[in-house]
Amino acid sequence: MQGKRPPLITNSYEVHLLHMQQVRFSSATVDYYYNSPVSLLPQICTNDNIVFITDSNVAAAHPGIFAGKTTLVITAGENSKTLATIERLCNELLEAEATRQTWLVGVGGGVVSDITGFVAAVYMRGIKCGFVPTTLLAMVDAAIGGKNGVNAGPHKNIIGTIRQPDFLLFDPTLLSSLPDGEWSNGFAEVIKYACIFDAALFAELASHDIGYYQTNAEALNKIIRTCADMKNKTVAEDEHEKGIRKLLNFGHTAGHAIETTYGLPHGVAVGIGMVIAATMSVEKCGLANDVPTKLKDLLHRYGLPDTHTIDTDKIMALLKADKKRTKEHIDYILLEQIGKGVICPLTFSEIESALKRHEGNS
Repeated sequence: MQGKRPPLITNSYEVHLLHMQQVRFSSATVDYYYNSPVSLLPQICTNDNIVFITDSNVAAAHPGIFAGKTTLVITAGENSKTLATIERLCNELLEAEATRQTWLVGVGGGVVSDITGFVAAVYMRGIKCGFVPTTLLAMVDAAIGGKNGVNAGPHKNIIGTIRQPDFLLFDPTLLSSLPDGEWSNGFAEVIKYACIFDAALFAELASHDIGYYQTNAEALNKIIRTCADMKNKTVAEDEHEKGIRKLLNFGHTAGHAIETTYGLPHGVAVGIGMVIAATMSVEKCGLANDVPTKLKDLLHRYGLPDTHTIDTDKIMALLKADKKRTKEHIDYILLEQIGKGVICPLTFSEIESALKRHEGNS
């Protein structure tokens, strides 16, 4: 049941400075403004030369943010993640006389942050950028970590960069316009963090539901900060995904292929991918037999399915082009226990067998 949205933030700028955290990566230092109003942007971006990138849904839901500002609008949805979109936006920046001193600010979900980060990395060989995530999924995961990418045909994020933004600003009041399905999408990523890093978070999630976090601003902000901290700690240790950062792919390897093949929302596909990985973990890692059921129950609690009819041949065709592939293996993320993910190189035949078993349970 959807409840009352979190209350408006009325604290002063000075108070919100207490919520600012600097995170140092190997390539850059990023300022994180937690529980902070979007009205702070003019004080964060140190000149008036700001260009916004947003999508058609966010532009309609939050027109006040963009009133009187140079704003480039893309069509909402995954279909905008193409090189053609990048080229169009770069041309529009030229038309707007954007320079190397321009701040590019992406306001939206994961598609917007992906595109904004990519454009900022390549326009005039690099300009400053920041993100204002407007979905829970972007706040806890997609906008964090510096990965910026677009798709090539059915292959997700196969073209892109790793480049950190200059800042992220988290205004939880922007979530008030989200439908329940988008809340569920975001909680799929929260559940991911619980599975691979934090058994206590898994237990907390199991004792609540979406309605609790929609009506409890303090609990919601804690979840956002907890997930962001876990991702930042992981990325700071392994920014270019040579080791521990791979753990963040839990549920995503099969999930991305399922998402692309069937046009499912990202969180729905990742949830199904997590169930497939958890089931594999029982055999491969000695995961307790009851964990896949616990995971399914948790997904249901947050409005997410645990299965979908799949065509294994179609999924495998995409997996064989996965950027994590090494010859005949993929570094698959499995679980030893709730709260402890592990990197497990699996052959394509092992993955195919697991997908066929899931296919039979659909």
